[in-house]
Amino acid sequence: MDSDSSLYKRARMDDSKDISDDIEIIKVALKWNANMYHLELDPLDDVAILRYQVFKETQVKPERQKILNLKAKGGKKVEDTTKISELDIKPGKPLMMVGSLEADIASVNEKPDGIDVINDFEDEQNDNEPFETKEVYLTKIRRRIKEYKFEVFNPPREGKKLLVLDIDYTLFDHRSSAETGAELMLKPLLVIWGKFKQYGSKNSIMFDDIRRNFLMNPKSGLRIKPFSQCHLNRDKDKELLKLATYLKNIAENCDDFNKLNHKKWESYTP
Repeated sequence: MDSDSSLYKRARMDDSKDISDDIEIIKVALKWNANMYHLELDPLDDVAILRYQVFKETQVKPERQKILNLKAKGGKKVEDTTKISELDIKPGKPLMMVGSLEADIASVNEKPDGIDVINDFEDEQNDNEPFETKEVYLTKIRRRIKEYKFEVFNPPREGKKLLVLDIDYTLFDHRSSAETGAELMLKPLLVIWGKFKQYGSKNSIMFDDIRRNFLMNPKSGLRIKPFSQCHLNRDKDKELLKLATYLKNIAENCDDFNKLNHKKWESYTP
């Protein structure tokens, strides 16, 4: 059965439906891939219809759509049958979506012609002063703490530790222009720590496959193996499952992550 048509036939008969003047129209803004989309829905429409409307605008199939801040009133679980009128949609705050086009997914799954090589260099500076104590970088971090504004989708949970996954494109776009080449190497957790005082080196850990991204916070970084050749290794790469156990163990049994040696995470015992 055509996966597109079964949901879409059910989802939208509204293309031929007349909406009378006295029926309220709910306007929904949605952001995807740096673009903003504006949808108009009937309060009696459901989430399946919303997803179909998103598909018509973006060509991202409903099953590929992950709408991050889609919530129902009263904390209820959002289902495809949830009515639009039952959603907690705040005026002026767009829904944020992640999801890939089928063509993009197909291109990733194709066997690459060549193998990408990452030059995982360390500190190319001639002096031995650690990056985390260099005043030139600390000054830049203080400026970023002052100027950078985080968009918080969900507030941090009290008492929880901080995990940052793959720092590139999370804190900073590492392909954007920088003042110096060294700035591209530095992905400082200190910016988060400066904005959210409940976090620091005692309760933060960062995963990345490139070690140089830890130069500003060397004790807080854990280098993971790069997930390369995914078309061959997706069924064999179990590292994240083992790391999940490590995270659970240190979260429950370690009150100061500065005491840990993340290079030896595989042999850690509570």
